[in-house]
Amino acid sequence: MLVQTILPFLLATAPMAQAEEPQDATPKTNLEQGRVLLADKQVAPAKAFFAKCIEEEDPKSTEASDCHWEMGWAAWLGGDWPTVIKHWEASKVGTPNREGLSQYLKQARDNLGLDGLLSQGRLDAAKTYKSDVPEGTTVRLRAVGDMMIGTTFPSGVLNPDVENTFTGVQEWLSDADATFGNLEGPVCDGGKTSKCRPGAPAGSCYAFKSPYAYKDLYKAAGFDVVSTANNHAADFGEFCRDQTEQAMDEVGIAHTGRPGDIATLEINGLKIAVVGFHTSRNSHYINDHKTAVKIVQALDTENDLVIVSFHGGAEGSKAQHVPHGRETFYGENRGHLREFTHTVIDAGADMVWGHGPHVLRAMEIYKGRLIAYSLGNFATYGRFNLRGQQGLGVVLEAVLDADGQFVSGKLLPTKQIGRGVPVQDPDGKAIDVVRALSAQDFPSTGILVAQDGSIKAQ
Repeated sequence: MLVQTILPFLLATAPMAQAEEPQDATPKTNLEQGRVLLADKQVAPAKAFFAKCIEEEDPKSTEASDCHWEMGWAAWLGGDWPTVIKHWEASKVGTPNREGLSQYLKQARDNLGLDGLLSQGRLDAAKTYKSDVPEGTTVRLRAVGDMMIGTTFPSGVLNPDVENTFTGVQEWLSDADATFGNLEGPVCDGGKTSKCRPGAPAGSCYAFKSPYAYKDLYKAAGFDVVSTANNHAADFGEFCRDQTEQAMDEVGIAHTGRPGDIATLEINGLKIAVVGFHTSRNSHYINDHKTAVKIVQALDTENDLVIVSFHGGAEGSKAQHVPHGRETFYGENRGHLREFTHTVIDAGADMVWGHGPHVLRAMEIYKGRLIAYSLGNFATYGRFNLRGQQGLGVVLEAVLDADGQFVSGKLLPTKQIGRGVPVQDPDGKAIDVVRALSAQDFPSTGILVAQDGSIKAQ
């Protein structure tokens, strides 16, 4: 996961001091004053200025349209989706072709739909749910971290031997009841990106888009479920995000990420739900723990097992440890991961798969449930830094019983060669890394890791 584009209202609306004005000049219009306050996250006073602007301006004017647009962003920060939609629909009157409006309006509607889904699910759900699978039933799952096996943007980063991307690890991916990976960027032909501006310096912007045909490579490799809850899912707009979901549907790979998009599997008679979270409202939102609890609780009423995937945390070789408290990266809130993971398990989740820091992190057992804080880079071709620790990954195997308790597991170590092709690592460096980090970061709950990569609780 690379640095997420800051929301448009923070970029496009930052106040610009005029050379002839004193530096402490006060913005003159309601819109300008509201924007300054909103950029400083002073939401309530910002709303007051936007409301006054809306009241005083001609509803068909550009000024009124801009005020509705900013009022929508103010409501977005609080997750007030009906208000977001109301003001953004009103913004269309004065500026029907506003850049980003259709994309973000769709995301707001997705979130509103999720609220409705949870409410209806609560009404429809039984008071308790008991599985009828035989006693002793287990499920063996495998999971990997970040995957982006080639991008058409910019040109020159497609693997000429892409058909063999997973050849060196395929036996590990296909040898499971189900295998998961984080799909870093859309699988799509077409779409447009507003993430990288024309003339942006090389290396200053990262937007990914893999050819639509790559869907078949993921299926052939053995993947059964993927997450699109990450900061590259919408690199080429909602068109490509929709096409990615369509591509996965065509090859029979379940997917999760967009608000309300839940992957479901049935294995050995067990009903399993997988839900992906990210540090943006374009996905199930990792920083809204109250809603995360509702989502997990709702899924837990209808499934034997609930598995949470998240894309969060700081990035790079200096981000291998799981800190106490909230993480930030380039000013972005990347989540309080210790709190988030424990909260969703308290709510009913049975395992947590983390990814995003581009390095391996510790694993722990909490209340009998396995948490992997980062599975590292797995198959990231061309645009990723793979030096040192960032070139290591694991295929994590976990066996769960019908109640979601961790039974056993194993770390299958990988590394990337060339520009980013995964292979088995005979030196097992990832095993040593996870062992050390788990002992350091979670001395009481960290997993124990044997020399062969097998893991168990303390």
